[in-house]
Amino acid sequence: MSVEIYEYEGLGYNPLLLTPNWQAAILNWDPACDRANLTKIERHNHTDEVFVLLRGKSVLFSRREGEVLKAYDLKPGVIYNVPKRVWHGLVANKEASFLIVEDLNTHLHDSEVRQITEEELAQLDAQLPEWVQR
Repeated sequence: MSVEIYEYEGLGYNPLLLTPNWQAAILNWDPACDRANLTKIERHNHTDEVFVLLRGKSVLFSRREGEVLKAYDLKPGVIYNVPKRVWHGLVANKEASFLIVEDLNTHLHDSEVRQITEEELAQLDAQLPEWVQR
């Protein structure tokens, strides 16, 4: 076969293409993407992470240490790169699907997850577009 084809229609995150150095994954909506269920925020200490919204609607939010949280209303087909050591997360509607490209095993060896603070939630809520159901 000269072309490998990968698809995923289930819920949540699924790494599909793994090479010796990087991976491509599909992230389809799951309940953690609802604003009402948002409790965690993550960062990768040694690697960047790329998000491409394929369909649906989503907000990518991020925060560097010592800075105010910033929210981005994603446009389909646009590449969004989250640099290493930047806290980040997603809010999305049920139709949302993403392509994620990152270093191999980022989630196993390079991720730090913590509770999102009330202050961060307030900063996020102040920036959310109208389509987000709170």
